[in-house]
Amino acid sequence: MTKVEPLIFKRILLTIDADDPQANEKALSYAVTQAKEFGAELGICSVLEGDDINIYDSLTPKKLDEKRAALNAVIFKYVDAAKDFGIENVSAIASEGGDIDNQILDDIIPDFKPDLLVCGADKDGEHHFYSISIKLAKRAKISVIVVR
Repeated sequence: MTKVEPLIFKRILLTIDADDPQANEKALSYAVTQAKEFGAELGICSVLEGDDINIYDSLTPKKLDEKRAALNAVIFKYVDAAKDFGIENVSAIASEGGDIDNQILDDIIPDFKPDLLVCGADKDGEHHFYSISIKLAKRAKISVIVVR
């Protein structure tokens, strides 16, 4: 008979979609519950999408700074909520560039080194071919939980 060993996560990465607070809140609830249960470090990340930066904005440092500041404000809202829940070891992670899934998979995960990735289901629970959570679940080399 197979011996079952507990699966304990030490580093949890939560992805935040700045445009979908409902999905974020559910995913946050799951991530902080698991972080507290396991005594895990929690990283909360979001990506400034390349599509959100038009040519004018890319040539205007002030506009780029405003977009970065808005993204960081969203991330820190969730960092503060995690701390209020009792999670002591929380990191805010912001990234920017091309595709969100590539940024998370190629830049954020290798830097943070989580063993669990938590993301919210896309708006209205619809899973289309472009769903970030589906792409992450298919391509990540770590465990992925999509919270609905």
